Amino acid sequence: MTDFVTLAEDIAREAGEMILAKRPTNPEVVQTKSSPTDVVTALDRASEELIRARIRQARPDDMILGEEGGDTPGSSGVRWVVDPIDGTVNFLYGLPEWAVSIAVEVDGEIVAGVVNVVPRGELFSASLGGGAVLHKDGLALSRLRCNSGVPLGQALVATGFGYDAGRRGVQGSVVAAVLPAVRDIRRGGSCAIDLCSVAAGRVDAYYERGINYWDYAAAGLIAREAGARLGGLNGKGPNGELTLCAAPGLFEELHDLLAPLDPERDA
Repeated sequence: MTDFVTLAEDIAREAGEMILAKRPTNPEVVQTKSSPTDVVTALDRASEELIRARIRQARPDDMILGEEGGDTPGSSGVRWVVDPIDGTVNFLYGLPEWAVSIAVEVDGEIVAGVVNVVPRGELFSASLGGGAVLHKDGLALSRLRCNSGVPLGQALVATGFGYDAGRRGVQGSVVAAVLPAVRDIRRGGSCAIDLCSVAAGRVDAYYERGINYWDYAAAGLIAREAGARLGGLNGKGPNGELTLCAAPGLFEELHDLLAPLDPERDA
């Protein structure tokens, strides 16, 4: 697992450096996906192409699942899960909340995760059972621990919103009900960074509907290795319908606040 983490760190750093070097003053949208506001830039594609090439060079028999390129088969039992730029709209607008995310699965279980928050010079990494670490400007700063013992009423909660207007309307009603019950809400625009923020104690909790596996594969491991619980509603694992993350205790309080609001609906 250490080898997986080291390789993922090296690739994520190289991809981040390439993105910064090639980022034009005003990146252009080259494609939209689920809606006109769900965008892809040329550097999303270039980043994933670089990451795939480096993985194939080092481990040619591994599978790769990437946001832009889909699934590539392999025979080793190892699969890499890649989000080449998580927070593409932030990237498009020149906001700093975007990251390169790379996770490694072995026989269906995430064993390594790296999230490179390129504009901040911060790289988060974790291995299964090995803890989570924050690196700043190439140096390992500290082991990560999420905040514990925080009651719901004092919790700073991160969330995000979907691209479909109807879904955002529902999410607005949900967050309106959550806001009076917590300290405050934060909306950064990157699932991976929000989960790493839980791991680092920068927020106390996170929930969101509509995220994809590549959004949370790496950062979810980082949060869990920092002591957080990651899951869905009513005993389900993390999923696109709704994913929650917080320290044990706060996780259950947030879950019980959200569940009666039916946050998995779209209308």
